[in-house]
Amino acid sequence: MKVLIIEDEPALRASIQEYLEHQGYVCELAADFPQAIDKVNEFDYDCIVADIGLPKGSGLDIVKELKFLEAKAGIIIISAKDSLEDKLKGLELGADDYLTKPFHLSELNARVNAILRRKNFEGNTTVSFYEITIKPASKTVLVHNKSITLTGKEYQLLLYFIANQHRVVTKSALAGHLWGDEYDQAGSYDFIYTHIKNLRKKMLEAGGEDYIKTVYGTGYRFG
Repeated sequence: MKVLIIEDEPALRASIQEYLEHQGYVCELAADFPQAIDKVNEFDYDCIVADIGLPKGSGLDIVKELKFLEAKAGIIIISAKDSLEDKLKGLELGADDYLTKPFHLSELNARVNAILRRKNFEGNTTVSFYEITIKPASKTVLVHNKSITLTGKEYQLLLYFIANQHRVVTKSALAGHLWGDEYDQAGSYDFIYTHIKNLRKKMLEAGGEDYIKTVYGTGYRFG
């Protein structure tokens, strides 16, 4: 998953990059409006995080350009102004979400994850991965056409794995996705191991393959 970070403050830009790359994203950077325009015209991104107040232009014009290009990227606009007018204008132009500075990086990560989930699965009546079928509308999971019962966290975990199939997902990314800021207080990843163990057991008992592979010292790969 590739993310473009458009932010003129060097410290914040570097912090966002470091945090999202730790979650497993590939990040590219733009520090002003001309750089951003060049990148959105040259490359495709899964998500774009754009500051409204940029040197030599506005982040809102980036949103306009993306919509003109019919880009499929999710768009999060950020601004130091807690302005309802800016927020509404950005959303009306086609942005998916809005964050006001200062914000927690874990909150930004959660917003990115939510947008990517919607982009990957919205409009699909079913999501399939070999013998696994998921019906997002009813949160039903089938293995070899047989329904299995998952807890809310196990369902979110499976959907996240399938959305990130064949990609190494860090333990911290999983924790942040499932619990947000709350995982910072956990002190360990035992709760993740428990949910993965239970999800794996239910999938195997239904006759499914074990797609959850441990990447030692890092996290997991699905597929």
